[in-house]
Amino acid sequence: MHSALEIVASVDRLKSLPAVYHRIRAELESPEGSLTEVARLITHDGVMTGRVLQVINSPLYGFSGKIDSVMRAVQLLGMQQVHDLVLATAVSEAFDGVHAERMNMRLFWRQSVLRGLAARVIARHCGLLDAERMFVIGLLADLGHLVMYLTVPEKAEQAQQESDDTSHPLHEIERRLIGADYAEVGAALLDGWQLPTGFASAVAGQHTPCTAGAHNFEAAILSLANRIADADRRGLSSEDAAGRVDSSIWTHLDLSADTMSEIREEAELNLAAVIALFFPRHHG
Repeated sequence: MHSALEIVASVDRLKSLPAVYHRIRAELESPEGSLTEVARLITHDGVMTGRVLQVINSPLYGFSGKIDSVMRAVQLLGMQQVHDLVLATAVSEAFDGVHAERMNMRLFWRQSVLRGLAARVIARHCGLLDAERMFVIGLLADLGHLVMYLTVPEKAEQAQQESDDTSHPLHEIERRLIGADYAEVGAALLDGWQLPTGFASAVAGQHTPCTAGAHNFEAAILSLANRIADADRRGLSSEDAAGRVDSSIWTHLDLSADTMSEIREEAELNLAAVIALFFPRHHG
């Protein structure tokens, strides 16, 4: 049996994000941090510059190709959104070439992007002020599975197969077979990256939002977004997917089950474009 920390510790290549992310993060967190310096740091990384401009001019943000400089992008987005955009870009850069035995990587990234888009749509429906951040948290929420397929692929595949065959919750089967579930492993990874506290807390609590402390609302959003991603993987209708959501989640988010179809359609609207943007080799 393995703990979440043991599983993460055994994957050397996932231990760090690009240096440019950490420099930008330090600048954003500094009392003397400035948007000008953040723009300069991004501009000094050619790949990051191209991706940031691509993303801000994409359907994800809706500026329709009008932003032609990093400084303008940084001014429009502000500190937190710049951090989140750089983080999403750094993760896509770091992971796009990763191949896990027994895992369909194209499907994995499709599910991750759909979960992120769904989380953002749900957050907007709930009136959350930083709804954009939920896209990034949703994008990161299943990274624990990638780590597990890189470290204990046979057990991870066995757990998924048993869950599909029995409809028993996957995370419970993973705890029994492996000793930790993908939410715990993902949270350990995000902690190791020293991301803002809310990211790991929401990811750890995505199955049981009440355990996520101050970030229980974000965890509840992830829980609902997971059902949308799962419905996509299994080919379920939105009605079936809504029926699989715990009633406490609907209550917590102050949403009703009949909004599931609308949320799902809105999330799927720009799915192909966003996959192509962040994970081009897995698009199509």
